[in-house]
Amino acid sequence: MPRRATHLNNEGPAVPSIRCQDLPGCVEVVPEALRIVICPHCSLSLRAAMLFFGSLCCVSFAIAGLMAARGFWPVLPFAGGEMLLLGWALRTSMQRRHHRETITVTESDVSVELRDREHSTQLVFPRHWAQVKLRRPASRLHPSRLTIESHGRRCELGSFLTEAERRGLAMRLQNAIGRINESPSLAPSA
Repeated sequence: MPRRATHLNNEGPAVPSIRCQDLPGCVEVVPEALRIVICPHCSLSLRAAMLFFGSLCCVSFAIAGLMAARGFWPVLPFAGGEMLLLGWALRTSMQRRHHRETITVTESDVSVELRDREHSTQLVFPRHWAQVKLRRPASRLHPSRLTIESHGRRCELGSFLTEAERRGLAMRLQNAIGRINESPSLAPSA
């Protein structure tokens, strides 16, 4: 559940903002723009991942070595293959921690920046024509898809979010962006 917090501006009263410690992203209300940064929650640190992988390799190769010493030498390539597969999966999972999606809503534009370690892509949609759509999944086992669309261009957001988090983000974006031909005020209501 998001927690409410207030941050003081140098110009006067407190501006409400939402900090989501349990969710992978946070929402900051800035006087003339709404900025939402979402990222996957990667609880495993690099050091912990290396320790986990190293200890699993030691156990696996120790058992495989004992089996090879008893004459079951074909176990060794399988143990090596398993550890290679585990290392690849762990590396892929750890690379996700660099993924960020930043959505900035101003009076005139909706800007989406998709960033990972090597690449950065920015898409800008006119706010007045932008639409937020939460598309139903093709089957019950697939997640829904959250997109921002305008003039034939589409950008999918929050593919790593849970279904509830994706719905919450869709509601926040729909309130900020509005429907087509509708641009609600970004100023915080008193």
